Amino acid sequence: MARLKEKYNAIKGELQADLGIKNAMQVPALEKIIISVGTGFAMKDNKLMQNIQDTISAIAGQRAVIIEARKSVAGFKVREGMPVGVKVTLRGAKMYEFLDRLVAIALPRVKDFRGINRNGFDGRGNYNFGLTEQLIFPEISYDSVMQIHGMNITMVTTTNSDKEALALLEKMGVPFAKGRE
Repeated sequence: MARLKEKYNAIKGELQADLGIKNAMQVPALEKIIISVGTGFAMKDNKLMQNIQDTISAIAGQRAVIIEARKSVAGFKVREGMPVGVKVTLRGAKMYEFLDRLVAIALPRVKDFRGINRNGFDGRGNYNFGLTEQLIFPEISYDSVMQIHGMNITMVTTTNSDKEALALLEKMGVPFAKGRE
């Protein structure tokens, strides 16, 4: 069992008491983590798209998929069916393993890291934040990267409250920046 899954099982009762939840089934939990990369800069370069897909797959531990445009947009020079992004959705054990690597290994490697911003909640209990480069993950070697790119990470929880989601993520060990809530 993943280390953070065991930690969640241990803090579940404490979280229920802190939030004043009567039903144990209503205690917030992490549902899925989505890693996505917008690749507008690589639409016409198949090798670069494949490289981005390979790096995201290595980071996630699961095969990433290439997202194609649904509509043509002349202003962005995008036609329907052109590759515009890469994403992977993690659930279960792989989700907890990725979050553990993110919190324990990758985020501390960010230069001048003081925690991630608390303002990434969407009002429905989900948290979004971005990373500027993929090289902070130990699975990625500098020599295999064709171009440095960022990524967006979305953590989806089972609650609709930002306050409950923040309490869950803090107890799970996600390093939020000190300051405003």
